[in-house]
Amino acid sequence: MASHSKLQQGLVLGMSTFAFTMCFMVWMMFAILGVPIKALLSLNETQFGLLVATPVLTGSLIRLPLGMLTDKLGGRIVFFVLMMVCVLPIYFISHATEYWHFLVLGLFVGLAGGSFSVGIAYVAKWFDKKNQGFAMGIFGAGNAGAAVTKFLAPAIIAAFSWQMVPKVYSAIMFITALLFWFLTSEDKSHRVSSSVTMADQLAALKDPAVWRYCQYYSIVFGGYVALSLWMTKYYVSEYGFDLKTAALLAACFSLPGGVLRAVGGWLSDKYGAHSVTWWVLWVSWICLFIMSYPQTDFTIQTVNGPETFHIGLTPTVFTVLLFIIGVAWAFGKASVFKYISDDYPHNIGVISGIVGLVGGLGGFVLPIMFGALVDLTGIRSSSFMLLYGVVWISLIWMYFTEVRTSSVLDRQSAAQSTDQS
Repeated sequence: MASHSKLQQGLVLGMSTFAFTMCFMVWMMFAILGVPIKALLSLNETQFGLLVATPVLTGSLIRLPLGMLTDKLGGRIVFFVLMMVCVLPIYFISHATEYWHFLVLGLFVGLAGGSFSVGIAYVAKWFDKKNQGFAMGIFGAGNAGAAVTKFLAPAIIAAFSWQMVPKVYSAIMFITALLFWFLTSEDKSHRVSSSVTMADQLAALKDPAVWRYCQYYSIVFGGYVALSLWMTKYYVSEYGFDLKTAALLAACFSLPGGVLRAVGGWLSDKYGAHSVTWWVLWVSWICLFIMSYPQTDFTIQTVNGPETFHIGLTPTVFTVLLFIIGVAWAFGKASVFKYISDDYPHNIGVISGIVGLVGGLGGFVLPIMFGALVDLTGIRSSSFMLLYGVVWISLIWMYFTEVRTSSVLDRQSAAQSTDQS
């Protein structure tokens, strides 16, 4: 490890984080683009949900094969090719006119979302064990690309038109790929002839604990992706904001949800993955319960005649709750991976690949379900009712598998970890 100069390490980490931020920005572009496209094609809520979720499907499914390719060929070439492959499909979105055009191109654009598994493996190998967690935390903050889209895309739409966004994004992707290629380095010793097959990776699903981590991650990451995609439109339709303001308010969720991941890593190291995840779920549960309450008018017969009252979240209260959830989920994303590194030290790549895949699929399924629920019930806050139910399941599952069975063991391990630290 000594052979790696500080400059090389810094450039690898810096450029990988920048490239991942740009990839995530592109991956989430339909969060903003979807709103004018929905109006253009007069889509219902379910169709809108499918449109914004399509890139998440390929971005999640490609994670496992990309992780294996990175082991075999090295992260630099895989990351570069991945970004180059996305350039043209992004550009073509500006010429799409039919619903199916957007869906097909969305599948290709989604490949950018797979960059996480390439970058994380590439970055980790440049740092020693002591600094690995911190380096991975910094790289993971590239999730904030979801917020970058919310600042950049509405500004482009306001200045030009929605067709301009894919053109600008494809240019950004092309330049990022070139910068990445010329500024990063490669170390051939990092390549491993991966003997792990797809079957081995899927065999990890026989372990019930892995399913539990998948369930947690589908909330803290899947839910994060789903709400990042959904919130701009929610603000437009629920509170009547224009696209720019709505995107800005939605960024109050996306930004902390990405940037604070490193803090979650530090908290998990200090207090343990279980405690952090337990609190994350409780905080989410309380916030989602309040956010689920629809705008309500009710009339009471009083001595002076009927009196009508209105109960509902104001945009301010709603945004504060959304911000709290963003922070909680940022911590949760890190604590789930802490569980994995604690429980599966020799198998971390395989397990994190599976958990990342299933968590990502949560981000694909949820927006479609959000849309279907709004179409079925006519209640916009039904999306939060769904998330509330999912968090409920996790809390009950966690209580029966971890809290009840291992309270004694936890006290022992907590005592040991405080001794060590």
